[in-house]
Amino acid sequence: MITLKQLQYALAVEKTLHFKRAAEQCHVSQSALSTAITELEKHLKITIFERNNKQVLVTHAGQVLLDKARHIKFAVDDLYQLAQSNQQALSVPMTLGIIPTIGPYLLPKVLPEVRRQYPDFKLKIIEEQSHVLVEQVRTGEIDAAILALPYNTEGLMQFSFWQEDFYWVAHNDECPKQLKEINSAQLSLEKLMLLKDGHCLKDHALAACNLPSLPQNMAFDSTSLHTLIQMVAGKLGTTLVPEMALEQLIRHEPELKAVHVNEPGPHREIAFIIRPNFVRTLDIETLMDSFKSQLSHLDN
Repeated sequence: MITLKQLQYALAVEKTLHFKRAAEQCHVSQSALSTAITELEKHLKITIFERNNKQVLVTHAGQVLLDKARHIKFAVDDLYQLAQSNQQALSVPMTLGIIPTIGPYLLPKVLPEVRRQYPDFKLKIIEEQSHVLVEQVRTGEIDAAILALPYNTEGLMQFSFWQEDFYWVAHNDECPKQLKEINSAQLSLEKLMLLKDGHCLKDHALAACNLPSLPQNMAFDSTSLHTLIQMVAGKLGTTLVPEMALEQLIRHEPELKAVHVNEPGPHREIAFIIRPNFVRTLDIETLMDSFKSQLSHLDN
């Protein structure tokens, strides 16, 4: 008889392509996981994985089975969520993904109030880049994610809860004292430093300023807004920062100045993304309402 546990183990091996790592992910011994998959293969009379001491490969027949197993897992997860959906809001644990250019700046502003109102709510945070989180939402590995839009989330649902503009951050010595606004024509591209390719914040910043790309001879890029700010403090260039991150990034940097980018906005939106069949929409709506309430103070 095929069991859900066997299918879960097989999906874990598909993801890791490694029996030991899959076993650790499933919190079982490697021998228990291997035995379960062997029994599944014998029962179905197919080979799901080709394995030796060096690698694990998914067979063609195995991939067909795993695709169906994924749909079965979704259906079972939906049954559990459906049973839980009539309970009180945020009474069931949630795994939430969030990108690095939002997490450190959003979560300290909103989670204390969520914790105060829902002290028993168990929330697990996964920090990854946008493309990873989109795939994890699609496959059901996480319940939902918080991304910056625009971003391609085809097949998923988006629920925007915050809009914001970018600010140009420069050293006081390199910024006119009376400057209150700056537009793209006034930016010095030779001194502008942004995150590495692959971070949607870079794409949003370039789009906000109507810039297709930075000069090819730029010698510095980063994976961290904190690092960029330190480079600006060292007079090595300037950068663009979203409104949400301003206070945390420059509050201890009196030598820096933030100037609003005077280009049509909002320059980016912050949104939850979920699967279309996600049944815990009440939880998402509850979090969104709480987040909106806390973030509204930024406008004051």
